[in-house]
Amino acid sequence: MPKSRLLTALVAALACGLAHAAAPAASVPEFVGTDAPMASNAIYFVMTDRFVNGDPSNDHRDQGGPHRTFDIPVPGAPKGESANIGYLGGDFKGVLDNAGYIRGMGFGAVWITPIVDNPDEAFTGGDPVSWGSKFTDRGKTGYHGYWGVNFYKLDEHLPSKGLDFRQFTAKMHAAGLKVVQDIVVNHGSPAFSMPVRQPQYGQIFDKDGRLIADEQNLPPYQLDPARNPLHRFYHAYDDLVQLSNNDDQSPAVLDYFVGAYEQWIGEGADAFRIDTISHMSTAFWKQFSARIRAKHPGFFMFGEAFDYSPDNIGQYTWPENGAISVLDFPLRGRLGDVFERPDSDYAHLLDRLYLTNGPYQNPYELVTFYDNHDMARLNATDAGFIDANNFLFTARGIPAIYYGSETGFERGKAEHQGNRNYYGQQRIDGASKSPIYQQLKRIAQLRENTPALQRGLMLPLRFAGNQAAFYRVYQKGNTHQIALVLLNKGDAVASFDIGEYLQPSRWQPALGGAAIDVAAGGHLHASVPAHDVQVYLLDATAKRADLVAELMRLMQERGHPTH
Repeated sequence: MPKSRLLTALVAALACGLAHAAAPAASVPEFVGTDAPMASNAIYFVMTDRFVNGDPSNDHRDQGGPHRTFDIPVPGAPKGESANIGYLGGDFKGVLDNAGYIRGMGFGAVWITPIVDNPDEAFTGGDPVSWGSKFTDRGKTGYHGYWGVNFYKLDEHLPSKGLDFRQFTAKMHAAGLKVVQDIVVNHGSPAFSMPVRQPQYGQIFDKDGRLIADEQNLPPYQLDPARNPLHRFYHAYDDLVQLSNNDDQSPAVLDYFVGAYEQWIGEGADAFRIDTISHMSTAFWKQFSARIRAKHPGFFMFGEAFDYSPDNIGQYTWPENGAISVLDFPLRGRLGDVFERPDSDYAHLLDRLYLTNGPYQNPYELVTFYDNHDMARLNATDAGFIDANNFLFTARGIPAIYYGSETGFERGKAEHQGNRNYYGQQRIDGASKSPIYQQLKRIAQLRENTPALQRGLMLPLRFAGNQAAFYRVYQKGNTHQIALVLLNKGDAVASFDIGEYLQPSRWQPALGGAAIDVAAGGHLHASVPAHDVQVYLLDATAKRADLVAELMRLMQERGHPTH
């Protein structure tokens, strides 16, 4: 039966059966945005080297000789500002020591930057890094983890005695936190333009430490994969700056990375964030995801396609391309527009939610965010951060917060202007004084304890000016919950009058205040303070006919229309 006829039939049946009374348990429909286990866990994103130096003994401060790797300030910084392109000491212990801090905010997962071995010298090729520069790597080190040379080997800056990756993940799990491992597949380290060849740069080693690929400091067009076995791992053309460009059509490349990342799953990784997913073909990702999930069914992965076009990034979520979720860049662009500008309109967000017939296999599984390590941090006031978090933790998707954003750390700063600066234990210990932290903890803990906010369908009611109102509904098994979310990003108290799809019952305020009794055909009247949120909860099945009809439509049209 065509979707439209099936939907009409279901709605008609439900309208008759549910308009005045609850249906028998066996016929209660399911209303689910997603049941992916990761959707229950908000994600805290840590650039490991820049979070906390928990163990100074693994700093390797003398590493690199004339091309030292520790503490390299970016030249040209204005007075009172700084940025750094060397290692600064953050490690597994620094993250683990603060697992309680992260968990206590309401996060259920920590995304860490890549853990694999990176070069032991600062890079001498490329263009020199200067204050505010982009795509410049001369003088930089692999402190960020994205310049892998052996993807089976742990970088020496991260572990401590008694705390390798397996032990780290086990202790994070014991603290109630999943570990999202950032992985890189399309590139290794910078591979050419060095005045003199440097060890490890442009090279890849296997599990046993054998050299299997080497660009030999040659520009890509000079590679000879037909005659030189060490060149066969790479495309003979460049891609991103001077980084090696792994051949996504090579079975050896696929085998190498599947083997490496299966190893880390075996040591406790719970999910993958895939760097630069759009730099390899969807055919490659289909094979990669199939092989990973053959051994680890349902393993959650989300990719970074740094692209604000939903049509371009949506394809990675489709089953025939690997069914890999993505970071929600199209929504992120609008979040910046709305929450950095006090005079903005909530309506600007609505067309980037794609709740029906959109470009994604499932919009509820997208990872939502407002900034990260590759772009300028959100340039908002404290109130702007609070408003952004209130939206992010109540709307559809899996929210991810970049370390330090809980206190507005380095707001507005790009990569070589302080975006990736060291956070440190002192800032963590003082975070509770920040109003951003206080309100983030409040809304994140609410999401953590509210199934409808984690996994429920989203039904918009009002997105206009400083106000947004919407339902989140989760109905499956023994869990039946309707959440009514009211958001106010204005400087004055906002009054809400909600009648549309409103089910008569007693609605409980999740964030304090009096319950509201709504009669049949009645309205819910509520006031929300400036830059605040209120969520009213009803733990009951959806019975009102027009609400059920809309929820059925949202379920039927949740994904891409041809998938």
